[in-house]
Amino acid sequence: MDDAAIVDLYWARDSRAIGETQTKYGPFLGAIAMNLLNVREDAEECVSDTYLAAWNAIPPERPGLLRAFLGRIVRNLSLDRLRRSRAKKRGGGTPDAIFEELEELLPDSRTPEGEVERRELLRDIEDFLRAQTERTRNIFLRRYWYADSVTAIASRYGLRENAVSAQLLRTRGKLRSFLEERGHTI
Repeated sequence: MDDAAIVDLYWARDSRAIGETQTKYGPFLGAIAMNLLNVREDAEECVSDTYLAAWNAIPPERPGLLRAFLGRIVRNLSLDRLRRSRAKKRGGGTPDAIFEELEELLPDSRTPEGEVERRELLRDIEDFLRAQTERTRNIFLRRYWYADSVTAIASRYGLRENAVSAQLLRTRGKLRSFLEERGHTI
């Protein structure tokens, strides 16, 4: 079933929308959650919560790209679960590598000024990524949005892990320079 038909089912409040979403996007959503959480039960719960969140958001929202809409929901739910899990451990353990790699670029969004800066930063990151080659952009997104491992990215693009790591390092360096040119303090 195509995305428009699935969204129409949500709008009609037809429970088949959940089943169709699960059939079409279940593995995709599960991969995102699992990449972030590494605990099958937690990942499955986040995917289930994603279906409920989509049910509650559609309507009034009518997403143009259902895959991206659902991906954003599952990613945010997974990150929230990861934060709660770390908080319970009183911050025990070091942050995952993907967060460590980008941590220095992100402002504190707990203040109104920080939230405004975060939004500007996100717009600038989008501009930066649009200016990159498709492959560079995809590798960056696979790592930092989908939380794919370097090994998985290397396999997906037929590269050595060292080449992927080096490209990510170079891209982060270029991003840092780009953001500094745009006035961000890093």
